[in-house]
Amino acid sequence: MTLDDLRKEIDRIDDRLLELLNERIDVVQKVGELKHKAGSAIYRPEREKAIIERLLQNNKGPLTEAAIEAIFLEIFAVARNFEQPQRVAYLGPEGSFTHQAAENRFGAMSEYIPLHSIPAVFKAVHADRARFAVVPIENNTNGFVGETLDELARTDLKIVAELYMAIHHSFVSKAQHRHQIKRIYSKDIAFNQCRNFLLDHELDTIEYIPVESTAKAARLAAEDHESAAICSHIAAKLYQVPIMFENIEDNHRNRTRFIILSDFENAPSGSDKTSILAKLSDRPGSLYEFLQSFHEANVNLKKIESRPAGENAGFDYWFYIDFEGHRDEPHIRKLFEKHKEAIKYLGSYVQNG
Repeated sequence: MTLDDLRKEIDRIDDRLLELLNERIDVVQKVGELKHKAGSAIYRPEREKAIIERLLQNNKGPLTEAAIEAIFLEIFAVARNFEQPQRVAYLGPEGSFTHQAAENRFGAMSEYIPLHSIPAVFKAVHADRARFAVVPIENNTNGFVGETLDELARTDLKIVAELYMAIHHSFVSKAQHRHQIKRIYSKDIAFNQCRNFLLDHELDTIEYIPVESTAKAARLAAEDHESAAICSHIAAKLYQVPIMFENIEDNHRNRTRFIILSDFENAPSGSDKTSILAKLSDRPGSLYEFLQSFHEANVNLKKIESRPAGENAGFDYWFYIDFEGHRDEPHIRKLFEKHKEAIKYLGSYVQNG
């Protein structure tokens, strides 16, 4: 076949794909009507997970698992907006890694609301200005985000999904050549995370200008043609600054875990994680006894982190705990009943990490 013949074949397939996608959206809108009448949640991570698992089992290639997930997550996001327009609050600014995480899950069609603080993001959902909140909860290098744990303790929003995202930095500039760069904008932590790259490329002797965010760094580099920025891929795209080098961070295994919050609860998926806060009595052995009951119930603990219980709590602590399973499973329900005075339930959701 000639190149022209192959292009015509692609056009034919694209026309068929468009027809099938419109057919899918027709069904999705009917599902949305039924959900609206029943008052049920539009976003069902456990259902999306089941669809992707089924597609992976049926896949005969050459599409990879990552490609299938990327394509269908965008289809799901578009479909949800046909069921009900999605408004998503996130820790800004625009072009931040949290923005990138939000778009990864909610797609290009959703409406995004960047906010200046984690409490403001929680408040947006409480005040019905947004349906979902996206915030970071931990990084495998820097640990837990204290403000997120504090807001989980203070509010009644539920974790409905989690997302682990590799944190990759890009070196971007509108300069034609590297030697034309006279200054670099970025956040302090990003300079530190990319130290080896800067040394290897002889960029350690020019001026470093720290700014509040890597997104702002990209904006400044877009305006200053003798500068560069260390920023996220999404910030470079947002401010249309060409990428000179990608993945310049020293630690290529740097990952951040983001959580998605809303006001509903998920049905079991068969592969769930549950998060709680436990406030235990201040006496010897209380934490041991609490955790021992999880061992007796054969529940696998994934994570435990202590956090001061509040400004006026003296030396009292909450314990943030992740464990495998869903709250509706009988053996886990018994744990909740046994420790109902100590546990604050934060949500059960599809386990991704």
